Amino acid sequence: MSGFLVVAALLTATPITLEETRQLGRKNTQALQAELDVAVAQEDQRVARSGLLPQVQLNMGPSLNYLGRRRQVFSVPISETETVTREVVSSSNTADSYSASLGLSQVIYNRGLWKQLEQAGVNVDAIRNQSIEEADTSELEAIRRFFNLFLSQATLDVLNATAKRSEEQLERARALFQAGRVGKAEEISAQVNLGNDRINIVQRQNQLVADQVQLAVWLARPGTEAMQAVDPGVLQQEPAPAPALDDAIRQAREHRALLKALQQRVRVAELQRAIVQGDYIPRVGLSAQYSHTSQAPGPFFSEPGYGNIFSGGVNLTWDLFNGFNTQAQSARAQVNIRKAELTFAQTARELEAEVRRAHQVLDGQIASAKLATANRAVAQQGLALAEERFRAGAGSTLDVRDAQLKLTQAELVLLQSRIDVEIARYALFRAMGTLNPGDSQ
Repeated sequence: MSGFLVVAALLTATPITLEETRQLGRKNTQALQAELDVAVAQEDQRVARSGLLPQVQLNMGPSLNYLGRRRQVFSVPISETETVTREVVSSSNTADSYSASLGLSQVIYNRGLWKQLEQAGVNVDAIRNQSIEEADTSELEAIRRFFNLFLSQATLDVLNATAKRSEEQLERARALFQAGRVGKAEEISAQVNLGNDRINIVQRQNQLVADQVQLAVWLARPGTEAMQAVDPGVLQQEPAPAPALDDAIRQAREHRALLKALQQRVRVAELQRAIVQGDYIPRVGLSAQYSHTSQAPGPFFSEPGYGNIFSGGVNLTWDLFNGFNTQAQSARAQVNIRKAELTFAQTARELEAEVRRAHQVLDGQIASAKLATANRAVAQQGLALAEERFRAGAGSTLDVRDAQLKLTQAELVLLQSRIDVEIARYALFRAMGTLNPGDSQ
């Protein structure tokens, strides 16, 4: 009955293949957030470019000036030797004016701005490689969760097969008891064994639901959606050997996105120093402005030939001394370069260690899978022998049960070993930077 419930639950689940899981894993929430960081960096690059493009400003509008009462003293000469002084108090008044101006400025040479633009471009590449690194991490986790779900499904198949064998053993024990060839204890023991097998199935069903939930949530699917991992077809094949370690390390150096990102971080730090040191060099700019003013709105529009001012010029700016600020900024940038170089070198060493560790894990899992295959063959022979002895009356239910448990354990170990081989293989690809060949080019 429990086996029927498992089959019914899987029939109503949404099937998903390993390839679909990998694609969706690269588009989960964490990976999408990393892609948004790339979009932000690209806009920062546009901001850096804007400083090198012409800047145009238009200003226009009326203005009102209020002049309060004023006391003014005038001296008027009435002769060569005599001057008359008069004091005049003027009343307050208001005066309005109308103006419009159009200004243009253009950078002719500014080393700092050019280096800022270059830095922004390198930063985009660094963040893009960091996004690839995040997508690889998300894909590997999706692969792991897919195989965990498939493991639960396959484990239920093994447990159902074990329960089926226990049912057959119970039928044989009853038949032999009714024929008077074995005692009642043999039938009772077989019935207890069947009950324990059904308990194991129910407990594994709980793990199946947990694995379904974990995969669905990671793939940004509803947590209530039941999913079924489609058999990837690799478990029936002989596991391929691991690539050569030297070749794996070489590919990691060439393709790992994290290393590329850290190399570009070093370049970003170097460009920051160049930006700071740009203050040592003069900056040259071009400016031009046109303005039109009038004291009344009518003439402002009807007499465009009056009240016009044109101005323009070339400006050179050179910071001859700024309190040693440029020197301090340059020294700090040099420290940041060294820090970025140290981070890159340490990460490169850790990456090689990661590849070696992943390579050894894959080798070990392949060896374990081969041993597990041999163990299952021996366990199958042992169960066949125990059942034959029981039917002949030379063995007991305990002997058959022991052989059944050994076969079940051998099948579960083989299943776990083969899945561990696949997970280890993808983990090695991820360490090498070749998990997604399209991104590693």
